[in-house]
Amino acid sequence: MAMRPDHEFEHPDGDHPHEECGVFGVWTATDAAAVTALGLHALQHRGQEAAGIVSFDGERFFNHRGLGLVGDNFSDARVIASLPGRAAIGHNRYATTGDTVLRNVQPLYADFEFGGLAVGHNGNLTNATQLRRALVRRGCLFQSTTDSEVFVHLIAISLYSTVVDRLIDALKQVQGAYSLVALTAEALIGVRDPFGVRPLILGRLPTPAKDGGWVLASETCALDIVGAEFVRDVEPGEIVVIDDSGVRSIKPWAKQPSRFCIFEYIYFARPDSVVEGTPVYDVRKRIGAELARESHPAADVVVPVPDSGVPAAIGYAAEAGLPFELGIIRNHYVGRTFIEPTDSIRNLGVKLKHSANRALIEGKRVVLVDDSIVRGTTSRKIVEMVRAAGAAEVHMRISSPPTTHSCFYGIDTPERDKLLAARNDVAAMARIIGVDSLAFISIDGLYRAVGAEGRNPDRPQYCDACFTGEYPIPLTDFASPTNDRQLSLLAEG
Repeated sequence: MAMRPDHEFEHPDGDHPHEECGVFGVWTATDAAAVTALGLHALQHRGQEAAGIVSFDGERFFNHRGLGLVGDNFSDARVIASLPGRAAIGHNRYATTGDTVLRNVQPLYADFEFGGLAVGHNGNLTNATQLRRALVRRGCLFQSTTDSEVFVHLIAISLYSTVVDRLIDALKQVQGAYSLVALTAEALIGVRDPFGVRPLILGRLPTPAKDGGWVLASETCALDIVGAEFVRDVEPGEIVVIDDSGVRSIKPWAKQPSRFCIFEYIYFARPDSVVEGTPVYDVRKRIGAELARESHPAADVVVPVPDSGVPAAIGYAAEAGLPFELGIIRNHYVGRTFIEPTDSIRNLGVKLKHSANRALIEGKRVVLVDDSIVRGTTSRKIVEMVRAAGAAEVHMRISSPPTTHSCFYGIDTPERDKLLAARNDVAAMARIIGVDSLAFISIDGLYRAVGAEGRNPDRPQYCDACFTGEYPIPLTDFASPTNDRQLSLLAEG
């Protein structure tokens, strides 16, 4: 899925980058759709605006897609019963390109000469607009406004004979960061882009079938919920083809240095996932410890901004020798689509989600720990709330470097002129959000926390473009400021 222009959408939680998408696939499993629904439930944090499942029963494909959460769409036994078969793929969508309408919900499905194909995609194609225009000129008719449909048309027009060869042909024409799962009558297929920016893992279900029970998923937490065993990460630039004879690996690209998205460790991945061999929770605690070593003011208590700041705050408090307290309480029952009809109610919005625990804050010098600052809007409101609860001083420590550049690889961040750190130095940012001091982890400190000695400036080990502006994959569609990226003229209610 591609970046959505910032003016089209402003998330109420404007101080965080927003989720990507989650993909899940299963081959040879009893009640494959039910297994897929459970996997998508575990990946709900990666996309909350829509969900879909396509299953295959050996003869036909079956599809159910809907707006909203996984539980909104797949809790009814009748829905699961309408998705028979021992193979299925699923997708959680976070809308970045186009409106949140049913035609954009994945997996996308199409009938081809070779049979049916369903595709679910996490990431962003950076030459999707260019490819789309060329495909439209050839007569291709696009039914959605998501860049994921480019894959479908490239496969359709390929002159190769096998599905896998057609897919490879399509993949070699796209640029971007992506992982995808695809389902045909013969196989479940998983792909990671040559730089491995987006995650994808392979797991194994306990099954009496000799060579069945395989799972593909965005994160290991999706394996845990379905009782699958982690086998390995799908490698950057690898295609895995799973069929009744087992798993085979194809690597059609020349090997590239891995540039896995470092923000997965900071924010996106679930804390109980293991990412690229490293437990996310442990990394976040180490980030907090690095923060405390780099910049620690005189303070009385460490308070996380829930929930994403909790592990880093635990690490910070332990390193600084300060008490860790839940000085801000999160209301978990506020929906993401809460309607805020007036300015006065909208300004109170942060209190719907967070409230200060006055007994732990009043009279204290507080260190607030959060994962990122994007626009600064929510951070400012959090600080105002903590001060109103009687804090003597408020210091903020951020477990990522300043977000100075937009992401074009599948994460929904604002345009650069909306990023607080792109327009202000740290001192100015501190004044804007109203803290006594502000500090971010250094880029080398972040790299140390994920297990490296530091960032190699000549060959960076991760994609960190949102902090450094060094984009590892060409931004073809974004090269010209006048580039018209209109995807559809159809407005839907």
